[in-house]
Amino acid sequence: MFRSRSKENQSSPAAETAAEEEARIRDPQAPKGRPTPKRSEAEALRKASARPPADRKEAARRAREARRRAMEKQREALVTGREEFLPHRDRGPVRRFARDFVDTRWHVAEYFLIYAIIILVLSMVPGQQPFALLLWMGIILAMIADWVALRFRLKRALNERFPNESHKGAFPYALMRTLQVRRLRLPKPQVKRGESPR
Repeated sequence: MFRSRSKENQSSPAAETAAEEEARIRDPQAPKGRPTPKRSEAEALRKASARPPADRKEAARRAREARRRAMEKQREALVTGREEFLPHRDRGPVRRFARDFVDTRWHVAEYFLIYAIIILVLSMVPGQQPFALLLWMGIILAMIADWVALRFRLKRALNERFPNESHKGAFPYALMRTLQVRRLRLPKPQVKRGESPR
């Protein structure tokens, strides 16, 4: 009754600490922001971190297991496209865009092995050698023209999409991808032909 209002308005440090603690405690129904690890992964991680290796054989065994797990995750990422487990050369938004840019179009070099087999068969047929040679030269010129067009289109698209990032190595990366048959490319294509790159 006779206390001053300024003292009433001041909150004690203990009350503030209790309020912060309440805010920090997560609601059990709220999402935690990360996927729940598999039981086998959680057990393996717990066992590995529980105690240091007893000898060199144990350390080598643990290193082999860690490498095997990393390779499994990498193989899975090459199929699903998960960025964090991809090999270093395939990571980053620029490389992902270059992959998608190639995967959304048809390319002459994609069927290079089929052309080579056809030309080889034609060259063994008597009287067809000149035609096989002309066909070979035509395919080579078509591949070069396709690569030149790819270079200009990809460079323009990267400058529009990623103006402040380095594009170093993006074109050779895309060019090597055009030499692979679509279904055999790794990482697997994540877009269909005709779609826009992500």
